[in-house]
Amino acid sequence: MTYCVGVLVEDGLVMIADTRTNAGLDDISTYRKLHHFNVPGERVMMLASAGNLSITQSVLSLLSEGVEGEAGEPKMRLVEAPTMFQAAQLVGRAIRRVREIEKAGFEAANLRFSVSLLFGGQIGTEPMKLYLIYSAGNFIECSGDAPFLQIGEHKYGKPILDRAVKYETDLYDALKVGLVSMDSTMRSNLGVGLPIDLAVARRNALVLEVNHRIEAGESYFHDLRERWSAALRAAHRAIPRPPYGPAEPK
Repeated sequence: MTYCVGVLVEDGLVMIADTRTNAGLDDISTYRKLHHFNVPGERVMMLASAGNLSITQSVLSLLSEGVEGEAGEPKMRLVEAPTMFQAAQLVGRAIRRVREIEKAGFEAANLRFSVSLLFGGQIGTEPMKLYLIYSAGNFIECSGDAPFLQIGEHKYGKPILDRAVKYETDLYDALKVGLVSMDSTMRSNLGVGLPIDLAVARRNALVLEVNHRIEAGESYFHDLRERWSAALRAAHRAIPRPPYGPAEPK
């Protein structure tokens, strides 16, 4: 299992992904799930992955080497896509191509073809975009009314994002809330864990402003976890006792 979140606010884009991959209780590894396809000054693009590791690695390789076009069109690499929409289409095409190649083997082994991707960034002067791309290669786009998208084990972190993130939220406040949602997921699901990769891209800058890995023991993330836990306990104590049942003893 994994957890990845992308937050697209007025000032830019935040992407966060854990690195824990497991193929059983005794086979746990660390693999990067947040990848960058950047040409500074021309484009900044980030892709986070969840699902079968072999599928995501094949998709990433195709996007780096080139995906065959339809109707005999030449191969195109992700860094060559002219717009973010066409780049998202290219990612979907890469997923479908991997499905074509691996379909017989997956069916023979009775394995489910499982992959989902968060893909976001900006090319040139066009608007910054964030997409969620499914196993079928189709996708949806993030909107100002719902300025975040998640993949993987998303249910534990979603309530925090629902309450705290708006399109107008400051870029680094969005990063902070995203990290709180990651911490909440890690506390509730052992399949999600450190290290955590994060990236921040400011709108129209066309370069990564932050590209960082949080390792175990990092002071800021440890402090964030402790402060969030303390804030929840304080909020619980501040809420009046429910008016049900016997009266509270004086």
